[in-house]
Amino acid sequence: MDLIRPPMGWNSFDCFGVSVNEAQVRANADFMAENLKDYGWEYVVVDIEWYSYTNQPMPDGQIYVPFGRMEMDEYSRPFPCLTKFPSAAAGEGFGPLASYVHGLGLKFGIHIMRGIPRIAAHMHSKLWNTELTADQIANPYSICEWNPDMYGIDPSKPGAQEYYDSLMELYAGWGVDFIKCDDICRMDAKSARIETEMIHRAIEKCSRDIVLSLSPGPAILEECDFYRENSEMWRVTDDFWDNWDMLRGMFDVCKNWQGKPSDEGFPDCDMLPIGRIGVGFGEERRTNFSIDEEKTMLTLWSIFRSPLMIGSDMPKLDQETINLLTNIQVLRLTEVSMGAREVYRDNEVIVWRSRDRYDDAEYVALFNISTAATSICPKPFVSNKDGRAVELWKGEEINIKSTEEIPGHGCLLIRVE
Repeated sequence: MDLIRPPMGWNSFDCFGVSVNEAQVRANADFMAENLKDYGWEYVVVDIEWYSYTNQPMPDGQIYVPFGRMEMDEYSRPFPCLTKFPSAAAGEGFGPLASYVHGLGLKFGIHIMRGIPRIAAHMHSKLWNTELTADQIANPYSICEWNPDMYGIDPSKPGAQEYYDSLMELYAGWGVDFIKCDDICRMDAKSARIETEMIHRAIEKCSRDIVLSLSPGPAILEECDFYRENSEMWRVTDDFWDNWDMLRGMFDVCKNWQGKPSDEGFPDCDMLPIGRIGVGFGEERRTNFSIDEEKTMLTLWSIFRSPLMIGSDMPKLDQETINLLTNIQVLRLTEVSMGAREVYRDNEVIVWRSRDRYDDAEYVALFNISTAATSICPKPFVSNKDGRAVELWKGEEINIKSTEEIPGHGCLLIRVE
C-alpha cells in the first residue's frame, strides 16, 4: 500500500498509557476533526492494552501485569476491555468507535502485540475456523521482555497463519485502518521476521486497506528493504520522550537512515511528546520540551519524512503548539521533501537540505544544538544563492546572505526558489 505522505495523526500512549478509554479517544478525535484535519492529521490510534483491565501503574511502577485480566473472544482474539470501551459490548468490538471516528472524516487505528494471548494458550482456547487450539500454535519460550501478555506464534505449526488471518479479518470488520504491531520491529524474537511476513500476508488477504506500523526500535538498517516490503512504517528508535538528549540523539538516527524514506515506506521517529502528556502514568505535565525544541523536533521529522503522531491530550493543547501543528508549509515537507541529507555539522549547528519533488525548490533546515542563541548566515548552505527565500515557521521572506539568530535548541527552516 503506497502512501504519498507518511501517516499523520494521534496516538494515545504518551498521554494515557494503559488507562486510555473511549471517552478520551472520542474527545481527541473530536478535537482533531475540528482543529487539525484540514492540515493533514487523520489517524486516531488507540495504543497498548486496550484489551486489559489494568488501568494504572502498579505501586512498583510496573504497568503490565502477567496474566492480568483481559477481554478475549472464544477464538483467542483480544477484544476491547468493556470498562474502558463500553461501546464494544455485545461482541461489537471496536466497530462502534471506529464508526464514530470515520463519521468525523478520520481514520481509526489500534496497537497490537506480536503473538497470541498467553492466557488463551493456557486455557486451550479455540482458533477461528479450525479444529486447533491456541496452545498448539503458541511458543511459550517467546515472550516480550517488557510486556508479558503474549506468547509468540510458532510459524512452523499448522494454524499459525490462520490465526493471524482471523485476527486481521476481525480488525478489518471493525473498520480498523492502522495497526501498530509491537515487539516485532527490532527482531528480538527469532520468529519476529517470519511473524512480520505472516501479519503482512494476513493484511493483504483481509477486506480492508490497513497501514502496518512496526515497533519498537531501533529498527535494523540492513533490513530496510524487508521492512519496506512488509509494512508502511517502522520505528528507528526506542520509545522517544520529551528529553533534549533524546532529541539531540535523533539527529544521529536520522543521519543513519537518510535516503531511506520513500512513498513505499517510512522510517518512524516515534510519537511527538508535545502539549500535555503523562496522564496515565500518574504525572500529568506539560512536555519538557520548550516551544523552540518542539519546533526543532517537527522540523527534523518533517524534512526527513517521518510519520507524525501527536502524543498529547489534544483538547488541552495551548495555542502556541496548535500553531506549530497547523503550519501547512512545514507539514507539507512530509510529502514533498526528497533526498533529505545532513550537509553540515559542528558543535553548535547541524544543517539538513532537501529538494521539493514537485517544483525543485530547495529546503534548508538549520538547527542550533547548543543552549545559547547563535547567529548564522544561511548562504553557504543554499545552492541557489540568489533565489527568493522564505522562513517557513514565520512565513516571512529573508535574505539568505544576512545573518540570522537562532535561539538555543531552535531552528530555521528555509524554502529557496
